[in-house]
Amino acid sequence: MNFKKQVIGILLVAMSLATAWAIRGQFGHEQGAAWAGAIGALALVLVSNRKDWYSKIPIIALASAIGWGAGGMISYGMVVGYGRVDNFINVFYGLSMLFVIGALFGLLGGGLVGLVLDSTKKNKVDWGALVSEMVAGGLLTYFFLIEQIGFKMTPPRSEAWALILGAGLAMLLHMARKKRNSAIRVAIFSALGGGFGFGFGNFLQIVGNVFEVPFNMWNVMEYSIGFFGGIGMSYGVFSSSWPLDQAAKTKTWVNRVALFVLLVFVPLIVYRESLTYDHLVRRLGEIPNIEQIALVSTTFVAIALVMMAVLLIYKLKDNMYGKKDVRLFLFVYFSVYILISYAVSGLFAEKVELNHHFYILNIILIFIWSPKAEISWTQQVTGRLDSKKWFVCVLAILLFLALISLIAISIHVELPNSRNRFEIE
Repeated sequence: MNFKKQVIGILLVAMSLATAWAIRGQFGHEQGAAWAGAIGALALVLVSNRKDWYSKIPIIALASAIGWGAGGMISYGMVVGYGRVDNFINVFYGLSMLFVIGALFGLLGGGLVGLVLDSTKKNKVDWGALVSEMVAGGLLTYFFLIEQIGFKMTPPRSEAWALILGAGLAMLLHMARKKRNSAIRVAIFSALGGGFGFGFGNFLQIVGNVFEVPFNMWNVMEYSIGFFGGIGMSYGVFSSSWPLDQAAKTKTWVNRVALFVLLVFVPLIVYRESLTYDHLVRRLGEIPNIEQIALVSTTFVAIALVMMAVLLIYKLKDNMYGKKDVRLFLFVYFSVYILISYAVSGLFAEKVELNHHFYILNIILIFIWSPKAEISWTQQVTGRLDSKKWFVCVLAILLFLALISLIAISIHVELPNSRNRFEIE
């Protein structure tokens, strides 16, 4: 086993999801998270060294996009504000709830990826039953927690987190019934990573704001959830046992539908919600020649998205995928995401923030290191579920969040945009 390659592989997945998640902050909501989730899955398959996974790369990427994207409906702006006050109860509550929210992102993202990897010709996932159970679980959980018990995380904001919680629990129950232990492991490790990353990222944001670090600290928080969520998802995959399904071949129409969603539908929603002329006029603010710059920017983005879709659909049309195809898919899809992030933040107005150059540095490093990051499957893998260790991990994370909550309130008074969830006398 080449330990160095294993570590590089996990880090590249983490960097890919982290960078994409930081970019997602330019667009927000489900569509931005979906694009980022797909990038994380593409990086995972690229370094996996599993030829049987290459054939279903559009489905793996789509599953990750849906799973990580679904969490985009969760409102967490108020929760971030709780972490900015000057009393322990509210800060610890804020960081703990960010742990829950980040865990919900990772739970669905990692879980759906794990299910696709575990689905073979002889043991297919019953997607119809799974989706029905997840929808029912989400609605029932929301009804009892929010409508009946009145347990609200971020009043008066949306409590959609309860929908994701119910869907995630239903997914885990379905996995347990079908004995898909490896998929459960990916879901749990992704949840632990994403949860830790969000809570810790909020702390990093607070520290950066207190010490007036000249960087977009909100972006640092977003990078953190993607980085640790990516570590959790990739570790869960690379430490689990998976069936070898060399003979199976994903149906052409299935891959083409997945490609359409990833390359046309998701970018179209991102464009409509964040990149149209009217949106750019409002976003770029008071700058000279705003109308002309907004028109150039929206036109440039539209051309880039169309070219991306045409290129990748043409290159991936044959349904016979190898590592070169996965590599092309990842870096074209990733590069365009960075490019439109530059455009929406004011590229043509010569208004570019430092964090965008950080995205470029990340993708260059990922590109250079990716050939050195092949996972060796001779390592010890398992399908065993260790709930006691996971419980200890949760307790350890909560204790760590309590510690950094004490540190946070000791280095600042109440910060701007802070909010108390509980009134302290």
